[in-house]
Amino acid sequence: MNIRPIRAARLAAAAVACVLLSLSAATAATAAPAAIASLGDLDTQARAKTRATARVPLAPATSDALRGTETFEPAGSGRVPNYLRALAVKPSVVKPFAHLIRTFTYEGTLSPALKLAMATRIAQVNRSAYATAHLVRLLKNTGPDGEALLARLRANQLDQLAPADRLALRWAELQTQDIHGMTDEEFRQLRGYYSDSEVVELTFTVCFFNYFSRMVEGLGLPVEPWVLDATAKPAAAPAWTRDRLPARVALISDAEIDGSSAALRAARQPVAGNAGLGIGMANSQRAMMRVPALAAAWRDFGAANGTSQIGRDILLQISFAVSMVNGCRYCTIHQVVGLRRIGVDATKLLAMEKDDSALTPREKTAVLFARKLTSTPAAVTDADYAPVRKEFGEQGALEVVLQTCNFAFMNRFTDGLHLPSEDEAIKIYREVYGREGLRRQ
Repeated sequence: MNIRPIRAARLAAAAVACVLLSLSAATAATAAPAAIASLGDLDTQARAKTRATARVPLAPATSDALRGTETFEPAGSGRVPNYLRALAVKPSVVKPFAHLIRTFTYEGTLSPALKLAMATRIAQVNRSAYATAHLVRLLKNTGPDGEALLARLRANQLDQLAPADRLALRWAELQTQDIHGMTDEEFRQLRGYYSDSEVVELTFTVCFFNYFSRMVEGLGLPVEPWVLDATAKPAAAPAWTRDRLPARVALISDAEIDGSSAALRAARQPVAGNAGLGIGMANSQRAMMRVPALAAAWRDFGAANGTSQIGRDILLQISFAVSMVNGCRYCTIHQVVGLRRIGVDATKLLAMEKDDSALTPREKTAVLFARKLTSTPAAVTDADYAPVRKEFGEQGALEVVLQTCNFAFMNRFTDGLHLPSEDEAIKIYREVYGREGLRRQ
């Protein structure tokens, strides 16, 4: 077997990754991050938002779609959060999302208090009063560790935290402001305290709560009065009893072995038509399998959300636009592959990189909304949402929001971890654009 072509392809892929990373970093460096909202200001906004009207119909808490759904509330309380009531517009996603948010909060090996502190910081950066109200409440509920972290967040004294906690919260803050996250030097410091699997779990946390804060802001959800009522406490958080003095190397768990094997079998199964990307198991999937419970919950939610009313073409246009806004080389390359597989002409792809002139009115409606929700989630208004709902209907508009949030998640996961693009994806991108990097903005 001649290994030289394989080696050459791998070297070429590595070179492409380096070029794309440098271009992405150069683009991101031009924008200064906005000031971070204080918890006091967001609490005031949350109290005012109890009188807001959601942009989507909120299903009754007793509706069939919500019956038996797991939440953070005590059994029999009758309290169902508005984010689940809103998702009932597409009933298939309600229970998978409820499982997803609980899994990302309480499963894995990292402290739920630390992950909720990271989530709260993300809500501060994104200026999401709704998300902050829910997350502060859950953070308090984790006990002394959560109270201590919350006190530092309130006082904006993150520099006084223990180094491991400080770096985790900095990872959350920086990756929310820019998908490329820390400098290499700071990332080396983070790696000094966390194993590869734990770094993936930290990144999962950042990705999901960027998804969550955009979803609730895009849908304009009112804050539930019971969230602000100190007497209406959540159900007790599961006890966190993980070993706080782990081995010097990460041990592969049974769940990682089983989950990776199942994912590999699924990736090798042929996909009907043009639904997949044709690249086998993506590197993003390989990285996610470091934390099997979270990877499975994310995969199951994606499967439940899979049947789209708006069509694969609109979904890909949204993900391409979001990835371009964020400067995500990994996801941009993947979306080009997907668009080519459904028959989008290379001429249109070249034009789309420059402006919106090649988009249909329907595509443009989705793309313009997605860009605003990506860049300034708390600034989205009813007037921004109205044309999306008019064009796509209630469920279709929700799908536009969820797809935008999906790539707030994926862009941070892939480029935040500097994942290399797959050789076949790079090949198709090069065929379209005649180069190996994102265009400078």
